[in-house]
Amino acid sequence: MGYALDQLRVLIVDPNTHIRELLRTILQTVGAGKIDLISDGVAGFESYCVHEYDVVFTDSEMDPISGLDFVELIRTSSKSPNPYVPIVMLSAYSDEERVKLARDHGVTEFLAKPFTVDIVLKRLEAVIESPRTFVRTDSYFGPDRRRIANPSYAGNERRKTTLREVSLSRQDISKQQQAALSQDKSVIDALARD
Repeated sequence: MGYALDQLRVLIVDPNTHIRELLRTILQTVGAGKIDLISDGVAGFESYCVHEYDVVFTDSEMDPISGLDFVELIRTSSKSPNPYVPIVMLSAYSDEERVKLARDHGVTEFLAKPFTVDIVLKRLEAVIESPRTFVRTDSYFGPDRRRIANPSYAGNERRKTTLREVSLSRQDISKQQQAALSQDKSVIDALARD
């Protein structure tokens, strides 16, 4: 990974002190600038609302709110300053059902415990090099859950519309975030068309 990450601000939310410290050490080794460590989702969301984070790592099993609830707050709360932030979910449970559940709550990447330095760096590289487009439906807001674009797919779950590439400036993203927070889909659609 040959990036200048000194401006990267990372939030790590995990109840396990050792996991938080291990992740911090790995990220510091590759040059991540500012790394905040939080032990629970409530304090994590409070910190998230105050600071501008570039990526969030969170455990799935936490109290008083779960990691999935924490992700949902980031993605849908009116207090969330950036519902588009990449979120990497950590979990000791990596069965298909839990991975799909995390995906369906708006997680960008999934990281199974125990993990290696290489795997952490691959997840970080994925959110930097391959940012995912976001999708809003009546029941979901988050990164596009499809990883492989197959334009010839004709099954029951085929989207009615096709995705198109949109280039946005920081100002445009801010407008889009404000619209997302107000839940006004017509404004979001208009911003995406401009």
